[in-house]
Amino acid sequence: GGGGGGGGAAGSGAAGQTSPPSIPVSKLFNGAYPEGEIQRYKDDNLWRETNEEKRELERLERNMYNEVRQCAEVHREVRRYIADWVKPGMKLIDVCETLENSVRQLIEERGLEAGIAFPTGCSQNHIAAHWTPNGGDTTVIDKDDVIKFDFGTQINGRIIDCAFTKTFNDKYDPLLDAVREATECGIRESGIDVRLCDIGEAIEEVMESHEVELDGKTYQVKCCRNLNGHSIAPYQIHAGKSVPIVRGGETTRMEEGEFYAIETFGSTGKGYVREDLECSHYMKNYDVGHVPLRLPKAKQLLGVIDRNFGTLAFCRRFLDRIGETKYLMALKNLCDNGIIQPYPPLVDVKGSYVAQYEHTIMLRPTCKEVLTRGDDY
Repeated sequence: GGGGGGGGAAGSGAAGQTSPPSIPVSKLFNGAYPEGEIQRYKDDNLWRETNEEKRELERLERNMYNEVRQCAEVHREVRRYIADWVKPGMKLIDVCETLENSVRQLIEERGLEAGIAFPTGCSQNHIAAHWTPNGGDTTVIDKDDVIKFDFGTQINGRIIDCAFTKTFNDKYDPLLDAVREATECGIRESGIDVRLCDIGEAIEEVMESHEVELDGKTYQVKCCRNLNGHSIAPYQIHAGKSVPIVRGGETTRMEEGEFYAIETFGSTGKGYVREDLECSHYMKNYDVGHVPLRLPKAKQLLGVIDRNFGTLAFCRRFLDRIGETKYLMALKNLCDNGIIQPYPPLVDVKGSYVAQYEHTIMLRPTCKEVLTRGDDY
């Protein structure tokens, strides 16, 4: 099976990809990867398009742009296959492993230089984020599930963070439409010198203009008010700025050269998430210095984490895969010492449904590039 024709224009998938995807994208593109969708900046920043100084700044970054576009192309090809292939009755752990192995092959995984940027989120229904199966998990996909597939790719620490929602019942379409529209609004509103709070206000207005009827009950779609988009820096998935999805956020502004994950979450529940369930996601604290450790096993585990993940997020399955065993005590010790941060699943009220769409954008000196745009979303 192929990923469609075309010379690999953005979103078309490269001609010649297998199904499931296994051919490195470097073999399908001749060293240059397709640009994402270009959006123009608004009025007061339009001068940037033709400004020679700004264009020169971009020429200097050409190699880095090409690397993030390669990451985005891997994301498009893998998600297209997964979205089409995944079915009720499949085990989530098998879906995650298929997805992750496809990423590894397409990006030609090499340690910290290129590979998976963070664990595959496959959070179901009222679980909004940060759920991935731990080893031995038997969770199976149900025909009425609403699953957020949130996965990331990276080359030289340049992270692509992009997510979509998969359902098998069209009754959820109005919910998905609301969230897709809200995310598009967030992308459209983003730009150099734009205040983060203004983006949040615009997103909330779009999201809450939608209603969804499920089994005879009508819900106004709510934004999950304590979830947000975020700036991204090399090897740092959350780089310090948050893009709210409701009104009342910070007046901090976006700046030239920044990368952002623009994501929105719409819910039929309270529109507020809390931590719950067994933890699977962990990440080394980006700013942590050397901490003396008493426990030899903790010291050894930290060495393994440093070598394999650095400051990128990981999950228990990733530790299992590289041959670590009986590490839970040591991992808890690293968390207690403030070296590793646990990121438990974030959930709305049971019985509710949460949907998510997310793209990574780059605020280039001359224009805004939606790196992860595809013909799917």
